[in-house]
Amino acid sequence: MLDRFKNFKSKYYQPGLRIFLFLITTLIITYLLPKTGKFAYEYVNGTPWKHQTLIAPFDFPIYKTQAELTSESDSLLHHFRPYFNRDTAIKQKITEQFAKDYPSIVEKNKADFRQLNRKYSKDTTYFDQIGHTISEQLKQIYSQGIIVLPEQYLSATETFELMLIEGAFAEPYALSELYLQTQAYQRISTSVIKTMVKDSGSIDKGITEFITELQLNNYIDPNIRYDEARNITELDNLQKNISLTSGRVLAGQRIIDQGGIVDKATVKVLDSLRRNYESKISSTSNYYFILGGQFLIVFLLFVTIYLFLYFFRRDVFQSISSVSFILLITLLMTLLASLEQIFPHFPFYIIPFAILPIIIRTFFDSRLAFFMYVITILISAFFTENSFEFVFLQIPAGLIAMFSLFRMVRRSHIVRAAMLIILTYSLFYTSLSLWREGNINTINVSMYAYFGANGIMLLMVYPLIWIFERMFGFLSDVTLVELSDTNHPILRKMAEATPGTFQHSIQVGNLAQEVAYKLGANPALVRAGAMYHDIGKMASPMFFTENQAQGLNPHSELSYEDSAKVVINHIDNGVKMALKHKLPRQIIDFITTHQGTTKTWYFYNSFINKNPDQEPDVSIFTYPGPTPFTLETAILMMADSIEAASRSLKKYNDDEIDKLVEKIVNKQVDEDQFINAPITFRQITEAKEVFKTKLKNIYHARVEYPSIKKKKKQK
Repeated sequence: MLDRFKNFKSKYYQPGLRIFLFLITTLIITYLLPKTGKFAYEYVNGTPWKHQTLIAPFDFPIYKTQAELTSESDSLLHHFRPYFNRDTAIKQKITEQFAKDYPSIVEKNKADFRQLNRKYSKDTTYFDQIGHTISEQLKQIYSQGIIVLPEQYLSATETFELMLIEGAFAEPYALSELYLQTQAYQRISTSVIKTMVKDSGSIDKGITEFITELQLNNYIDPNIRYDEARNITELDNLQKNISLTSGRVLAGQRIIDQGGIVDKATVKVLDSLRRNYESKISSTSNYYFILGGQFLIVFLLFVTIYLFLYFFRRDVFQSISSVSFILLITLLMTLLASLEQIFPHFPFYIIPFAILPIIIRTFFDSRLAFFMYVITILISAFFTENSFEFVFLQIPAGLIAMFSLFRMVRRSHIVRAAMLIILTYSLFYTSLSLWREGNINTINVSMYAYFGANGIMLLMVYPLIWIFERMFGFLSDVTLVELSDTNHPILRKMAEATPGTFQHSIQVGNLAQEVAYKLGANPALVRAGAMYHDIGKMASPMFFTENQAQGLNPHSELSYEDSAKVVINHIDNGVKMALKHKLPRQIIDFITTHQGTTKTWYFYNSFINKNPDQEPDVSIFTYPGPTPFTLETAILMMADSIEAASRSLKKYNDDEIDKLVEKIVNKQVDEDQFINAPITFRQITEAKEVFKTKLKNIYHARVEYPSIKKKKKQK
């Protein structure tokens, strides 16, 4: 019973999980789609009506455009008279405070004040008259009102009008009928001066100091203040009273004839019809039909993805993590698009949809990236009002994103791609707007700001790639370049411990990379794999020829079986070291496959020659494998064997190099080392030619420089 369950699980678990992931993604996206009917007509201002003559199917109001509503709202704000409250208690409080403070001020400065009294008046009631004048002025000013203006009204002129609340009533006032704080201070100080110099008519420094000592600012406290709560209420009421409509269309009324030009007035009517139509069709009775139609559309799109992966990217289809990643990033982009429903005025073109093809291209290929991008754009188009414009702008931007970041190995590449995408959006939007409107002045300039923000947000692709690498075990070109850097800790250690192996790895990387370019493989991956394929030799460096000092060979102390075991163990040691340093799984694949299931031929043949009558245990002399299973690992196997063998050539001429390459690769083919790798015989032939050319360039014959012959001495 247990065996049956295990067999069932091994047979159906992955297919079932894959179908579940597709189904759950379909359901989530269906849930996110707007639950409204879809208007059957596409139209663009300034273009002919391509459908049949449109007759109004029912009565509906003509809604004002957002520009009209904004204009009316701005007009209301412009003519709105803000509300202010009068505080009646301040007047009495301030006048009483002044009456209490004034005698002490006079007493405190009586010596100075006596001089002013002798100069300007001999009347003993002189300062009492000044105090009385200030007191009367305060009463008069507070009776009119001292106002403090909020920041938004600081630039108001004297003709500015406001509503002053007194009791249960609000009356209109002009700003000129009230005092600002500076005006109130000026009024009181001017009255004091007039009282003091009424006889002489002259003003000196003593009067100025006297007014300063009075500290009149302490008695000027605004009693008319802005009523924020009342203003919010009044503005809300005004906004609510703005009519959303500007007319009505009756059922049976002709809206536009076939071939007629769609002008701004017609667009307004068509927008209103679409709004009413989608509202009517989204009623409860139609909801389940709408939901069913949306589910069917999304389901069919994801069936298309399923079939595409099955027939054209079987490697991705077989990997649950790869399928999960593709579905997840599609879902994330749809979630961003759904923000349009939550925030009605959300600038849709800020969303960096081009991130999707860039990331998928980084981990897979351009064909899959573009296919998934088109599917995502088609789904996201359901969230926009003008699906045609959205798709028209997004498709070129996605193509440019993939072309400009074909190989992303530097941060500057992302900046360049962002700039090109902004330019693409801008050019296509400008051309589309000119085609529609025929007038450059009607172009919405704010769209260019959205495109710029889109490009800036595109820079997030760099950290996103790092996150997805860690989440799904992928490997990007950026990481591969970092791994190939000879300053990497493992490679620095390798250069010190096994200098010969280190140089061998560099040469293998050079050879393999050229073949990868020729065969359409990933050159960055091949080079990184080459740098690490022999790191296991660091466990016992002197047991490998390239690291041995002249005349010193530790294998002379071992049997052929033990020597083979030491050499073969560099695979296992390399895997352990790679796991310890957390190297990516794809790099470890190069360590395990670069020798495949070949034999340690030197020790195997030597054993047979020494023991002709003894049957050898082949497994002792055979590498554990597996054989290469990707195009890149197959290339590395060829490059590794060819580079190592080329060092033993006695003559470096074209014929010898050709024979060497043919012999090694053909032997690997005969031993079925490439049977699991996606490489064809034609590609193997092309790889041979590249290897031959590169080796001939490396070991090319040099011209011997002639020496100068000695001249014979003349007798």
